Amino acid sequence: MGVVIGIDVGTTTTKVLALDPEDADHRWRAVALREYRLVEPAPRHQVQDPRTVLGAVDDALAEVVAACTAAGRTVDVLGVGTAMHGLVALDAELRPITDIVTWADTRAHAQAARLRADGRGLELHHRSGTPVHPMSPLVKLAWFTQEDADTAAAAHRWIGLKDLVLLHLTGRLVTELSTASCSGLLDLSTRTWAPEHLDIAGVRAEQLPPVLPTTALLELSPAAAARSGLPAGTPVNTGATDGPLGNLGTGAIAPGIAGLSMGTSGAVRTVVREPVLDDHGRLFCYALTDDAWVVGAPMSNGGVVARWAGEVYASQVPAGPERDAHVMAMAARVPAGSDGLVMLPYLLGERAPLWDPELTGSFLGVRHEHGPDHFVRAAIEGVAVSMGGLIEVLGGVTPVEQVRCTGGVFQAEVWRRVMAAAIDRPLVPTDDAEGSALGGAALALYALGRADSLAGALELLSPADGVADPIEVDAADREVYRGMRRRTAAMLEAYDGVRAYLAGD
Repeated sequence: MGVVIGIDVGTTTTKVLALDPEDADHRWRAVALREYRLVEPAPRHQVQDPRTVLGAVDDALAEVVAACTAAGRTVDVLGVGTAMHGLVALDAELRPITDIVTWADTRAHAQAARLRADGRGLELHHRSGTPVHPMSPLVKLAWFTQEDADTAAAAHRWIGLKDLVLLHLTGRLVTELSTASCSGLLDLSTRTWAPEHLDIAGVRAEQLPPVLPTTALLELSPAAAARSGLPAGTPVNTGATDGPLGNLGTGAIAPGIAGLSMGTSGAVRTVVREPVLDDHGRLFCYALTDDAWVVGAPMSNGGVVARWAGEVYASQVPAGPERDAHVMAMAARVPAGSDGLVMLPYLLGERAPLWDPELTGSFLGVRHEHGPDHFVRAAIEGVAVSMGGLIEVLGGVTPVEQVRCTGGVFQAEVWRRVMAAAIDRPLVPTDDAEGSALGGAALALYALGRADSLAGALELLSPADGVADPIEVDAADREVYRGMRRRTAAMLEAYDGVRAYLAGD
């Protein structure tokens, strides 16, 4: 058996990871990273330059292939994963005529608000599994149709970030079930493009790529082979999106186990056998494979809230690791509950469970004795309590008995202990070094027929005994955060009047 490579194309970083299934102690690997900026050419616009992203894929892949060659290893298959909800228009020659409009882009906030206000939002959500929110390609397409008619008319095809990468690597214009299922355009019951959704988006079915299984195999094109140093015809697995692959990479694919990822934003997901949603439209449902679906919820405000708190309350400390450590020390000096200070942490609006891009944050319960340490601790607690609420919603749809967490924030003990207490379930830290790239490699191995299950594929690449013990939690802290979760809903309901006042309504 040869090496398997996982490619993870993210919002600001592309990671390429090579692993050898025959390496008994799982130590050999080759990794390459390429970073790029998320560009904001106008307010609410958060885009990527297609050439920059594809160049990063080429460079990182070539570096890893060179490392494989130097180690005397051949490559059997590539697996591809990308960030969700991207959108790009192509001309008749299949060249991009727009930037990649990312999940973070909120220009379509008015279109999302109208669909939710007129009662269609929940129906669209339940049919497609994708919430009606500016992140959704469905809503982005409606924006182009209504606000940028010239681009809409010039677009020969509309594709996602994954589809763009596959086109670049294989020369084939296709998508796969995972990317299609998070587009807002797919009917989950038929696994085909939904006519009602196409009408709202203002596109025709023939403008979208055909939908392949996430286990389909394509071939590396001669042009991509020349760029990478691999033989033409090397199998390329269509793969899935980064969220479902993150669950696979951390081993959070068994019943009752959820995967929690926390970076700038955050998400919690668990794997089910068939598509499932809650009645209130608070969760998403996206595919990993035909018979493995990921149900969960994303939050817009994760580590970015603590970073903001550091900028405001620890500005005297140089930015970077020194400030990060200082901020964690500040939070550690304050008891659970921040002596009554509460933060609603909605600096970037919010996705689940509220799906309100216009929501704003607030500190409540401010008293004279509260100092900078309290505000920093309250920021971290606000994020953790919000995540606890998401897990509570998820647990109402499918059992959540354990949560496995990944993300740089969990290197800090304060984050680990606050989150573990706030979610009220065993929280197990996992190695974040591989994440979705490892999941992409495992899915490719399974697609190639080298394992008879996803779990078996992961075990070939990662030690099965690598799961740590749950984080210890103080019972009193757990009770404090239970109370905070109960009160958060009431706070938000009361806060509606404050928001209206601040908006001048």
